[in-house]
Amino acid sequence: MTNSVSIKLFLVDDHHIVLDGLKSMFDLDDRFEILGTASNAEEALVLMDKNRPDILLTDYSLPGVNGLELCIKTKTKFPATKRVILSMHDEGILVKQILKEGVDGYLLKSIQQTELKSALMQIAKGMAYVSPEITKLMLTGMSNDHPEELLTEREREILNLIAKENSNKQIADQLFISERTVETHRKNIFRKTNTTSIVGLIKYAFANNLIR
Repeated sequence: MTNSVSIKLFLVDDHHIVLDGLKSMFDLDDRFEILGTASNAEEALVLMDKNRPDILLTDYSLPGVNGLELCIKTKTKFPATKRVILSMHDEGILVKQILKEGVDGYLLKSIQQTELKSALMQIAKGMAYVSPEITKLMLTGMSNDHPEELLTEREREILNLIAKENSNKQIADQLFISERTVETHRKNIFRKTNTTSIVGLIKYAFANNLIR
């Protein structure tokens, strides 16, 4: 892609303040053009069907269909579109799973504006880009990741209680924490294990010896 042609972007994030910030940043740079934005995967797929972007830049954590699933669907429907995940998550197993799907870029939200733009320009030219922090993570131990190290001690404790069919209130009472804290831990457990249902979570937990 030549410098005279702007890179057409489509942005997806369920936080409007993030979308607004990204859009404002790119609108000030004539090397980029925003074709559209969406707050969820379903909306993104519909809008991208009307305006095919060069690059899809999506958050990983989205309501319903997550960013990785959106990238997989995008690869099938719009194979010419590059797929980049912009996320706050740097857990080894999750990153490894995302990179296995062949995304064109994985960037952390801590990235500087200049690096983000440089990364997207590189990706638009057909080269992959991964944040240096992720590369370091891969080099210093991702190959040694173990599922049992994925969850914190508290999360594994809650997972075991979930497996015993305890409600959030029952778990909160047993661990002397609030129901809201339990719900936060539950969301983190589902996200880290990349599961979306209790059945899927329990199957994953038994398969990886996460339940005592």
